[in-house]
Amino acid sequence: MDVTSQNIKPIRILHVVGGMNRGGVETWLMHVLRHINRDHFRMDFLVHTALPCAYDEEIRSLGSKIIPCLSPSRPWAYARTFTRMLRKHGPYDVVHSHVHHYSGFVLRLAKWGRVPVRIAHSHSDTTALDMQSTLIRHLYLDIMKQWIDRNASIGLAASRQAGLALFGPNWESESNRRLLYCSVDLSRFRSRPDTKIIRADLGLSEDAFVVGHVGRFSQPKNHRFLIEIFSEIVKREPRAHLLLVGDGELRSTYEKTITSAGLADRVSFLGSRSDVPQIMLGAMDVFLFPSLYEGLGLALIEAQAAGLRAIIAANIPGEVDVVKPLLRRMSLSQSSSVWAEEVISHCRGEPVCSQKDALALVEQTGFTVTNGARTLMDLYLTHSPIK
Repeated sequence: MDVTSQNIKPIRILHVVGGMNRGGVETWLMHVLRHINRDHFRMDFLVHTALPCAYDEEIRSLGSKIIPCLSPSRPWAYARTFTRMLRKHGPYDVVHSHVHHYSGFVLRLAKWGRVPVRIAHSHSDTTALDMQSTLIRHLYLDIMKQWIDRNASIGLAASRQAGLALFGPNWESESNRRLLYCSVDLSRFRSRPDTKIIRADLGLSEDAFVVGHVGRFSQPKNHRFLIEIFSEIVKREPRAHLLLVGDGELRSTYEKTITSAGLADRVSFLGSRSDVPQIMLGAMDVFLFPSLYEGLGLALIEAQAAGLRAIIAANIPGEVDVVKPLLRRMSLSQSSSVWAEEVISHCRGEPVCSQKDALALVEQTGFTVTNGARTLMDLYLTHSPIK
């Protein structure tokens, strides 16, 4: 549907997220914000933090708002603030919630606030984690799922596994549920940087064997096992170095783990970065991704666009397998030493695919920014009362 040809009142969308730091979902939303026609679609962001986040300044420069709504663990206080923010900054045509199970409460409030289009978006496969929940946690999850069923006019999922986790086993047969892949800005992978310069900037030797990872320092990313794997790699490859891109609440914990393991001079904590494509293209030799669970794993799409060989957890959704020769799936039940052997053996021999060919394959998928933004805007336009 071509919205640019229609003389319509702007459709106003409120995205609900934890905070607009550099993460898979947040970076995708920024790609969308940059590429949409902002005369026809106005996107604001309701966040659960008062702390400044990486994308806040750019969001405001693009004409959108950052709206803090604190204390999600105190439902009555949160409800009052949420309702007040809807009145103050609205009216909104769409509330698009990205906070997994808590979307049940968010969309219940949005329905009370007479928002016509209410979207629950599942970005994570938490099935295994949910099965280990306490009785009280199970009760909370059941209530939230019921509220999503009653209050979400649309349900979106980043993968089939993510859909199953939030919407149940028959979700794909429901007319108001659908897959919507998040997207990556592939234009940044079209020109390869000078490897010598990138590595020098990062303090790496030209002949280092560089293992890379991109992800928030949080429990699902499984950094503890990743570090165990790398310690085994070091025993087999004296030139090995680990690049950890990302930030998060567990970063200081793993910095201490690295120091205690005597690996401080072999591991670089790069923090939250805006130049991930350049680091992947110019510094990394292999990508390591042993996540406990993922909704999809956009960092893996980027790694494939960079032509990197990758060793990944077997439980990661299959939709991420775009350039299959680059990928090796491993069970998390296997030991760190077996993983280390696979990392080293997978990187031996001639390249299995050129970076140019790998990028071309990724560009043929639904993971491109243009395709993703157009699909989402068409969805808003189709369901919005503004015609």
